[in-house]
Amino acid sequence: MIRITLPRFGRFDAWRHAARDLASGRVPMEDVTWADPDTPPDLFGADPAPPPGDHPVVATQEFLQLARQVAGHSDPERWSLLYGALMRAQGDRRFLSNPADPMLDRLSRMAKSVRRDIHKMHAFVRFHELPPDGPRRAFGAWFEPEHPILEIGTPFFAKRFADMDWLIATPEGTARFDGDAIAYDDPAPRPDLPDDASHGLWQTYFANIFNPARIKTNAMRSEMPKKYWKNLPETRLIPDMLADAPRRVQAMRDAGASDAPAFAPKITARLRQQPDDSIPDTLEQAASQAARCTRCELCHAATQTVWGQGDPTAPLMLVGEAPGDQEDLAGLPFVGPAGQLLHRTMAEAGLAPDRAWLTNAVKHFRFTPRGKRRLHQTPDRDHVDQCRWWLDLERRMVAPRLTVALGATAAFALTGNRKPLTPRRGLVEPARDGGPVLITWHPSLILRLPPDRAPAALSELRADLAQAVRMVA
Repeated sequence: MIRITLPRFGRFDAWRHAARDLASGRVPMEDVTWADPDTPPDLFGADPAPPPGDHPVVATQEFLQLARQVAGHSDPERWSLLYGALMRAQGDRRFLSNPADPMLDRLSRMAKSVRRDIHKMHAFVRFHELPPDGPRRAFGAWFEPEHPILEIGTPFFAKRFADMDWLIATPEGTARFDGDAIAYDDPAPRPDLPDDASHGLWQTYFANIFNPARIKTNAMRSEMPKKYWKNLPETRLIPDMLADAPRRVQAMRDAGASDAPAFAPKITARLRQQPDDSIPDTLEQAASQAARCTRCELCHAATQTVWGQGDPTAPLMLVGEAPGDQEDLAGLPFVGPAGQLLHRTMAEAGLAPDRAWLTNAVKHFRFTPRGKRRLHQTPDRDHVDQCRWWLDLERRMVAPRLTVALGATAAFALTGNRKPLTPRRGLVEPARDGGPVLITWHPSLILRLPPDRAPAALSELRADLAQAVRMVA
């Protein structure tokens, strides 16, 4: 039996060098015993390690990363398991990507346990200030990890506290940092660390972030296991804070507001409204039901539903895309910059805005927040499909002789046709319900065009609206 004794520190590199030599000679896993410095010697002696063989040894970066973490586990079989995995990988590398493989599963669970222990070390080491030997401040700490992670866990502190000297003592050994590199020493008795005045400040912070109304002791013990408590100054406060929690919660209740704010009833009434899918008899009933619409997710961000407005007996209906920022706030269609341009163009075409029914294919504002601004977003197809129920309802109740589709979204909602708008502009197409639809530009598009193109598009919009007036005259 070959015995490989690994040093207390630099274990992983020593294992990697020895495992590569053994694997190059294809030495079986069961012929090797891996020992730590404290492992008793074999009763029957051990064979020396053979010289390296001629077989190439290949290990992926993923395996080496896994092996480096497993090397920090306390299981005495970790080295043998890692060597067995290395040997298997020489003939079948695919097993390292199979999470159901028993060997890989065991190694993965060991690595996860080591990562968790390292996380606890980084979170629960509490330094005590020591008398300095030079111009740099000095600190010391005692920590009792579950696994021998001193070597793999302390580089974090060298980066975090590079401006001070420190030592971290554990049952495994001691790490010392003086601004250059970390030095590791053999185990020593627990040092007698002096009281640190900053611990009082830490306790004050811990006490002030404690929420007595949200006590979850099981979750607290899961994140801060009791085995670490004896070395944490703040944990001395926990029993008293838990005992005093009921009194503090009652004090919070007593100090709370006794009267709801003036706007609370309106918000409560709106939240208690339930969607209604029954068929309304009038436009007023339809508007009331649409105010509670939850057919798509836009209702959750928009201020309110923006229903149509105008003359419900008019022979002409104009359908836009969706409300904009100002429409969403006012609850009325076409009151923003694009709406104002539409009203002026309608008047120039001989169409009084109050002698038509103006509405949108989608009734809620879709936007992206940018600081204090809400930038308009084009509704998705699903938004159009879900909101078509309301548009069809409006069309049945208004019963226009002609509908003008302002832009591509309205044209799609009315006709089901998603083809480009440019060759269709100025033409009449059949609606999904059979009525005529005149296709034209949306005024918001004209506002976005460069100065050399906007006048022509505006002229086309004006001509199309004049054509709509002639068609319904």
